[in-house]
Amino acid sequence: MESRKSLQEEYSPNGICFGCGPANEKGLRIRSFASGDEFVAEWRAEPHHQAFPGVLNGGIIGALLDCHSNWAAAYHLMKKRGLDHTPCTVTADFHVKLLRPTPVDGTITLKARVVDSTDNRATVEAELIANGEVCDTCRGTFVAVKEGHPAYHRW
Repeated sequence: MESRKSLQEEYSPNGICFGCGPANEKGLRIRSFASGDEFVAEWRAEPHHQAFPGVLNGGIIGALLDCHSNWAAAYHLMKKRGLDHTPCTVTADFHVKLLRPTPVDGTITLKARVVDSTDNRATVEAELIANGEVCDTCRGTFVAVKEGHPAYHRW
C-alpha cells in the first residue's frame, strides 16, 4: 500500500463518502494518486464485497469507478484553475460497462484519465483491472458545484 497521502487524505481527510471517504471506517476507502496524466488506485476486496463466491458485486464496481473518477476530475480542475484545494465535484452521469466477472482474489487496480474538460466540468474515462485484465470500464461527467449546492464543502 502506498505510504504517501492519497488525494482523498490530502484534500478531504474528514470525508465520509462510502466509496472514498478516509473517515468512513465502513466504506471502501479508495486511495487515488495522480501519476502524470493518469490517476491510479489499488484496492482489495473483502468477502462481504462479493456478489457470489469469488466475484465482485456490480454496485461495488460502480462505486469504485465513480469515486476514483470523481477524484481525477476534482484534481484536474484544481490544477487547471490554479487552485490550492480541490473544487467540490459531484457526479453528473457515469456509465459503467461490466465486461467480464471481476475476481476478488487479488489487488484491483483502478486507472482514470480526464479526456475533456471546461472550467467547471470534466469527462473521465476509467477502467478496473483485476488479474491483469480490464474487467470493467466507466465514462462519466463530473461537475464542480457552487455555494448553495448540498455537496458544497461537504467532503
